Amino acid sequence: MNIWNYKSASIGEFLPELKLEPVSRTNLALYAGASGDHNPLHIDTDYVNEIGLPDVIAHGMLIMGYLGRVLTNNFSQGQILEYHVQFSSITNIGDKLTCSAKVVKIFTNDKKKNLELELSVKNQDDDLKLKGHSLVKIL
Repeated sequence: MNIWNYKSASIGEFLPELKLEPVSRTNLALYAGASGDHNPLHIDTDYVNEIGLPDVIAHGMLIMGYLGRVLTNNFSQGQILEYHVQFSSITNIGDKLTCSAKVVKIFTNDKKKNLELELSVKNQDDDLKLKGHSLVKIL
């Protein structure tokens, strides 16, 4: 169910943000189990201390998945034509993430309308963790 009316979207308009609970070790353990990504950077405190990090860090793909929820909360999966991201900085245990999307272009032709969205994930200190874009079709 859409909570945002994408059919009447305008340039500069933001989709509803997704605010998440602080990233926890439980989040990382569950993601590691589901994805099969058991890299010690994400689960082994002793290992990360040995390489100079204060604690384990979140999987980049977990953060990408959180950002994808902004899209799937507002569009059906079949409407999402493109989803690209670039990782910007490490996500730490305790980070409170906000995922957002902004309409930056509207493409229309005879029977089709597409929206280009600018995407981002930032933490409580406004540190950019992930940025990207998506192209979605309007049904």
